This record gives sequence, C-alpha cells and structure tokens, in this order.
Amino acid sequence: MRQKGKITNWNDDKGFGFITPVGDGKQIFIHVKAFKNRNTRPEINQIVTYDISKDNQGRVCAENASRLEDKSTKRSKNNISATSVIIVFVFAIFLALSVLTAKIPVIVLAFYSVASLLTFIMYAVDKSAAQNGDWRTPESTLHFLSLAGGWPGALIAQQKLRHKSKKQSFRAVFWVTVFINFSAFIWLLTPNGNTFLQSFMINIT
Repeated sequence: MRQKGKITNWNDDKGFGFITPVGDGKQIFIHVKAFKNRNTRPEINQIVTYDISKDNQGRVCAENASRLEDKSTKRSKNNISATSVIIVFVFAIFLALSVLTAKIPVIVLAFYSVASLLTFIMYAVDKSAAQNGDWRTPESTLHFLSLAGGWPGALIAQQKLRHKSKKQSFRAVFWVTVFINFSAFIWLLTPNGNTFLQSFMINIT
C-alpha cells in the first residue's frame, strides 16, 4: 500500500534523507536512488508518496518514491528550458557577430567554447556523483566556471541534464555570475576594454 509523507530532512551532498509520514509517524529513511524521477533533486518539505521496503541490512526504508509536484512542474520546466536555449543561442550569435566585425579576437570565441564544454562536463560528472552517492563537485567550483565564461554550457547542462535547475540559492548565485561575466564581455567591446584586451593578448604571445 502506498504511503504518503513529507521530506523533513535531506542531505543533498550525501544523497539521502528522511520522510515523516502523514500523522507524524516514525521517520522513514530514503535514498536519492529511491525516487522514480531523478532529474530533479529532492528538497525539504516536498510531499512524496512511496512504498515501504527494507535495505540489505533489514532496515526499513522508502522505495519507488514520487513527488506530487513532479507532474505539475513538468510544463514550467519545459518553458524554462526553451528560454535557456534561446538565451544561449542569442549570446552565441552576438559573440559570433562581434568576432566577424573584428570587435573582439577569435580567441575570445574559442575561450567561451572551451569553458562552456568544460562546465557542461563538470555538471555531468556532478550529477552522476549525486545519483550514485559519490563525492560531489563543490558548488563554488561550478560558479567559478560560470563566472569564467562557462555559463552558456552551465545553462544548457542545467536544462539538458536537469541538474542544479531547481535549487533556488544556487540559481540566484548562478545568475549573478552570468551578469558579471556578460558585463565584462560588454566592457571588452568598449574602447578601454578593447585596449586592455589587445594589451593582454600581446603579453601572452
């Protein structure tokens, strides 16, 4: 018989937590692998339904867990995903036009491409670690990669891999890194920024 409860404790780094059944019964252990939908991370106060099972050591735990909000958020996630793709596409076009009009050197385009690819890979590695309960990539590392120019890859990874796309505190810092990086890019298009970039290029060659 399906049970219903609320996630009252969750350790995202370790990938497990506890459910308090309806009626304030004894807390039930649940691992991230017990969720049917692993595209989004569990959070405290989410209502879930689940089956009662036992682990290899005979301890009671939850299995086949579903969040009530999974279906209701599917449409909004699709809209967010489409918006993210549009943002990356528009920026890519803007970046390419800046290179074609010689406003910035092609190495900047190459840098964004490599940074985005590396960031996407790091998101994929972190999601795999989260699903398997392995050592996680620090959020500060993911934010640094976004700040350094990998935010287009991060944005695609968040939607394509369904990773780090719901945690509000992470998303807030992420968009700050996007704003800072994009502001720096716009500055490079100004006379002062272009002079700095040309000087930098000379010093490293």
